[in-house]
This record gives sequence, C-alpha cells and structure tokens, in this order.
Amino acid sequence: MDATRRQILKGAGLLLILGARANPDAAPEAAGAAAEGAYNPHEHLWGMTIDIEKCIGCGNCVRACAQENDVPEEYFRTWIERYEIEGGDLEHPKVSSPDGGKHGFPPSSETTTKQFFVPKLCNHCQESPCVQVCPVGATFDSPDGVVLVDESYCLGCRYCVQACPYGCRYIHPKKMTVDKCTLCYHRITKGLTTACCEACPTQARVLADLKNPADPVHVFLRENKVQVLKPHMATRSKVYYRALDGAVR
Repeated sequence: MDATRRQILKGAGLLLILGARANPDAAPEAAGAAAEGAYNPHEHLWGMTIDIEKCIGCGNCVRACAQENDVPEEYFRTWIERYEIEGGDLEHPKVSSPDGGKHGFPPSSETTTKQFFVPKLCNHCQESPCVQVCPVGATFDSPDGVVLVDESYCLGCRYCVQACPYGCRYIHPKKMTVDKCTLCYHRITKGLTTACCEACPTQARVLADLKNPADPVHVFLRENKVQVLKPHMATRSKVYYRALDGAVR
C-alpha cells in the first residue's frame, strides 16, 4: 500500500489537530478528545535492527513483503544476499541472491569455508540522497523518519533510483512510478510491526522506534557492536546491523 502526504496526515490524526488550530473558538476539550488515540508521527522515529547471526536465509521476509505490499514479480522491496567466502578470502566473496532469496538458497559450494546471509531494504536515511535529488518532491521524509514516495507526484525520472547508494528503488512496471520499502507504513501507524519482521522465525529483523525510551533497540545498540551499510556515504542510515562482516558491500 502506497502512502500519499494526505493519507499520512489522515492516518496520523493531524488533520483533526490542524482543524482545531484553524478554529480558535473550538473548545480545547473537544479538540483533545478528537485527537485522543490518534497516531502522532512526531512521537516516533522508525528504523530497524538486523542480527546477521540470526538470519537463516529462509526467505520468509521477502515473501511476506511481496504479499503484503503487492510487489510485482521479479522486483523487491526487501531481499536477502548470501555471502560465501572461500579460504578466508574476505576481499572476494561470492554473492548470490536467487530471486531475491524469496525461496531460500541452494546448498553452498563445497569449497566454502564461511557463509552468512544479509537482508537488505531501504535504509530510511536521515540524510537521504533520494530525497535530495527528486525534482518534484515526490520522495519525501515523513515526520517519523520514514522515506516515502507520493506516486501522484512521481515523474518516473529515475533520478532517485540512481542516487540511492543501496540499490533499494525500482520503477514499478505498471505504474511507471518509483517503488520501494515503506517500512509497511500502513501497518506501523496502527501499532503493528512490518510484514517482514512479523514473518521472521528467528527475530533477525526487528522494527525499532528510536524515540521510544522503552524500545529494546536502545539495549541492542548499547550492548552490541553495530554497523550500517556504506557508512562513508554519510546518509545516517537507520538500519543497524549486528555482526556485519567486512566482506559485505
């Protein structure tokens, strides 16, 4: 499900708040009651943690994402890569991702001395190159830190596809507008987790609310050495990996 700016405002209950502000004669109690229980995006900052040592490459997350978000065949909002290392040669790993890892992986090579799986998705950067290059503002940052696309504005120019350092965007073959992971925004604004996290049998992927002091993400970040992909790009990625091998690119 894609989210436009108007849908975000409606889902967050901000239209009620804005309406109350526009009418100074409205009773404060009424405005408070109208907004009670509404999702407030300014109270959240969404990201994700991924524990490499827990990922088994089963493909459940890829399948769940495709089903939940009606992702077209041969395209992916999230996918899994397998890294196979032979003889300790970290500089030249064999990387494979058959059908995005949707159906798992074949047996590894007999010469493989080490293998691990790396789930990938939009990193929902705080300094997003994709947002910066969009000429019409179709790609934008939501108030709660999710990078979204308003397809009613998108020209399909592919600037953002080229700008993304993580290869996380594609042009939808039917809509001809850009598509990508939305962190299941239609779910998380209702108090649910993402489809990929829900489907993960080992909890390798966990949705994180960085503004919530009670969220387990803070213990995870404090007690583990975590990395982000391509830190030299200075995108301030909010997808944090534990036990990310130096071979990952």
